Amino acid sequence: MTVEIKYVVVREGEEKMSFANKKDADAYDKMLDLAEVLGDWLQESPLKLEDDQNEALAMWLAEQRDALSAIIKTGKLPESDASEKAAPASRKKASADAPSADVKPIKAA
Repeated sequence: MTVEIKYVVVREGEEKMSFANKKDADAYDKMLDLAEVLGDWLQESPLKLEDDQNEALAMWLAEQRDALSAIIKTGKLPESDASEKAAPASRKKASADAPSADVKPIKAA
């Protein structure tokens, strides 16, 4: 017989996820806390979402916390190979057609 230790994240009496180590369980619990705060914040938005959409968006934002933080700090999308592969063809084409950095726009009079 083997003995396994499991760390279970429980919210409102419901088991959300179980983990083999405490660090991962704590990180998931922290992400759920962030998603809850983001969900409350999104409800204050002028854009009215259905409850399930609000929860899904809040959870996605919490999961993407590092990228969201980088975007807020820099005003740019974080660089990654995955985002370039997933970029729509129209965005790739637009960036290919964009003028190079040494071309300066001229203001019309």
